[in-house]
Amino acid sequence: MVYQVDLNSDLGESFGAYTIGSDSEVIPLISSANLACGYHAGDPLVMAETVKLAKISKIAIGAHPGFPDLIGFGRRNLSVTAQEASAYVTYQLGALDAFVKAELLHLQHVKPHGALYNMACQDSQLAKAIADATARYDDNLFLLCPGASELALAAKKAGLRVAKEVFADRAYENDGSLVNRRKSGAMITDEKIAIQRLIQMVKEKTVETIDGKVIPIEADSICVHGDGEKALQFVKNIRHSFNDEGIEIIALNELLK
Repeated sequence: MVYQVDLNSDLGESFGAYTIGSDSEVIPLISSANLACGYHAGDPLVMAETVKLAKISKIAIGAHPGFPDLIGFGRRNLSVTAQEASAYVTYQLGALDAFVKAELLHLQHVKPHGALYNMACQDSQLAKAIADATARYDDNLFLLCPGASELALAAKKAGLRVAKEVFADRAYENDGSLVNRRKSGAMITDEKIAIQRLIQMVKEKTVETIDGKVIPIEADSICVHGDGEKALQFVKNIRHSFNDEGIEIIALNELLK
């Protein structure tokens, strides 16, 4: 049996004189790139350059909109109205899409970043604002998010296609949600264990929770954080292990067409 999955990474997160991640080396190894849109990270030059890198490697491009929080890297919870959240998402999609269209390419998906992502997974009103804004902009886009989330429900109601995302380095609660980063054991630091968990999620469609319970999970796409110290080698090792396991890495627009 042939198994297929998308491999995505959050990229384009450098800003001005500050460089984050190894985008030029990671991009050829993944199938979908989530590019920062200037609010939590990224700037016009970074967006332009990262889109070009993705084009060269024929990697699908998605928008990675976050809160307007450069200092906090978009990881701080902000209190915003649904109208504000909608405008933030629309603004950022338009910004990145300008560079995408300039290269005669198309956006594949939208994946909210950081606190915006985490909050919307739990908050139905915020999730609706994000999904509706995305659908109004382009209802052909995928919304990349956990399958067990308010974001997934809102995306379906908005008429968007949902791409169910799992994480290579995160632990799961019994309800399928991610363990809060502040909780002990939230991060999977052993690379071998992380890769074995990914193989299990793709082939068996299950994952062991932080409490030791095995629960069902659907993995259309796997996220590998591009700003990690060992991100490049981790992606290489995932690809090598997947090849041995008969798992093909393929972009969402081919996987879920």
